[in-house]
Amino acid sequence: MNKQDIAISIQNVYKSFGSEEVLHNINHEFEEGKIHGIVGNNGSGKTVLFKCMCGFLYPSKGKIFVDYQQVGKDMDFPEDMGIIIETPGFLPYQSGFKNLQILASLRKKIDDKTIKETIKRVGLDPDMKKHVSKYSLGMRQRLGIAQAIMEDPLMLILDEPFNGLDKHAIKDMRKLFLELKAKGKTILLASHNQADIDELCDTVCEMDAGVLTIIR
Repeated sequence: MNKQDIAISIQNVYKSFGSEEVLHNINHEFEEGKIHGIVGNNGSGKTVLFKCMCGFLYPSKGKIFVDYQQVGKDMDFPEDMGIIIETPGFLPYQSGFKNLQILASLRKKIDDKTIKETIKRVGLDPDMKKHVSKYSLGMRQRLGIAQAIMEDPLMLILDEPFNGLDKHAIKDMRKLFLELKAKGKTILLASHNQADIDELCDTVCEMDAGVLTIIR
């Protein structure tokens, strides 16, 4: 593996909250252009690890590099990263399109046309006036995926992206993630569903009690 192939490098990372150690001496490199699965029970440390990669939390010890820049030192948050962690948060009394429009205005990288195309891509109607508060869990999850991919990031961190989706939506989203991988995107994916992992992932690691183990 060449140096150029590494999207995310985790070096001797520990994370504690008070006396509770949540991540224990994690060392791993995630290669560019692949889908990497992380499996583990609730409380295993998956979400905390993802938050450290995104700059939402910083390790107690150790370093995380995203695209060869250290998170928390060279940058606060990785720029070219789309994220779904926990339940996507939206303004409840605005439409899906309006929510994404407001988010897109922060970086001004994309226009309304791109936002609408992305909403269609996840199987929602960009012209629907319904407020997000009236969305089903599956519709919110689709909108969350649209938010993560709309600015065409190089990397995606997806924590349980299939939550609340029916089998048809899961099939559509798996197809979408494979298309993104084919375009060279790097995707880190946590899922409780073994079929998601088997169908999508090039590599698989397991988190258990804060320890990361390579499965394949």
